[in-house]
Amino acid sequence: MRLTGCTLLSLYTAIQSKQWNAAKERKFMKQLTQFLERPADRRSFLKNSMVAGAVATVGAGILGSGLPAFARATSNATITPGDIAILQFLAAAELIESDLWIQYAELGGIGDLPPIEVDPTEPLNRYQVALSNLDSDGPQYISSNTLDEMTHATFLNAYLESKGAEPVNLTAFETLPGSTAKGSSGKLRLTNLMNLTLDTSWYVRYRSSTNPDLGATFPQAITLAGVTAIPRTDADYDGKLNPNFRGNDHIQAIANVAAFHFGQIEQGGSSLYAAMSQKVTDPEVLEITLGIGGDEIAHFLEWVDFAGNGVQAPVAPFTDPISGLTFPNFFSPLNPLIQPSLIFPVPVEFRPNLPHVSIIRPLTDKFAGAMAAVAGLTASGLFIGQSQEFFNTINALAEAADAAQRGF
Repeated sequence: MRLTGCTLLSLYTAIQSKQWNAAKERKFMKQLTQFLERPADRRSFLKNSMVAGAVATVGAGILGSGLPAFARATSNATITPGDIAILQFLAAAELIESDLWIQYAELGGIGDLPPIEVDPTEPLNRYQVALSNLDSDGPQYISSNTLDEMTHATFLNAYLESKGAEPVNLTAFETLPGSTAKGSSGKLRLTNLMNLTLDTSWYVRYRSSTNPDLGATFPQAITLAGVTAIPRTDADYDGKLNPNFRGNDHIQAIANVAAFHFGQIEQGGSSLYAAMSQKVTDPEVLEITLGIGGDEIAHFLEWVDFAGNGVQAPVAPFTDPISGLTFPNFFSPLNPLIQPSLIFPVPVEFRPNLPHVSIIRPLTDKFAGAMAAVAGLTASGLFIGQSQEFFNTINALAEAADAAQRGF
């Protein structure tokens, strides 16, 4: 008998339901061995099977012992292999988010300082000042967002372990040099914030009534290519003074880049959790994906407003002579597709012949799934300098998560 993905699912169901004996076990193991020794069948199964999320083998060290996820994730777990694959990718995504937000928090977060409302005269570095020009609570929001992402990563890994599945550990890939500006810890990083090419089309997308899941495309709200979102050295704290806001043009341009990056990251997380939630089987896992996904949406809405404050008076318009970046006033001339005060999602087409509705978008695997998330983060330059092993690992996790289906 040829061993197919469907056959494996049937056999796996039999094992779980106790309809099993030693003779069947020997026959199954023989068929499984033959199957795994046939490269073409193995590749087809890993790509197309409904339990692909549980059998993908990722890089050694990423999932504990380095054994195939199927061998470890299904032995003691009470949730499906697909749910495990989804949670493992989300854990990896949260570790990536935590790494980049920690960099932002070290340089621009409130740290141990009291809220600005308590001590308006507290000392801030020039990056914190520039972020405060976009919102006086900007440094506090950065610290809070960072804490949220760290709890997401810690919780997802702890939950996986509680279900007998392996947690995700990306520490081996913390190899990238970060900022040397005062305030940075100087530790090696997982992500690179100093050579970004941002996708700012999200800013237009949420002000448009056309839906990316139905084929709509959107222009860039502002072109930000090959830019840094954090001060790289102490030299980046200096620049030409601007009479319209505190600080200088150079550090303000860096803070404005960060603001648009915040929005890009958190809108991506909002769509990712929405897409993954559609695949989840276990009700408790769905609670987790909806709960964390809701927090990502809360982040996103704050950063929509935050980014918009960098492209209106009194901050904009201005040009940084050092980087050459120009930030226009998006209110002049008024264009609804980039209007800063439109911070809530404009109603959009969901299906033909139905009324428009305000929703998170995109929602489909093609544009919002795990592989789409990895592609977007990679295209932004976030992983510049990373190893091929890192890409192999994160892509394996993403493929497994996208292959998951409800019920398996």
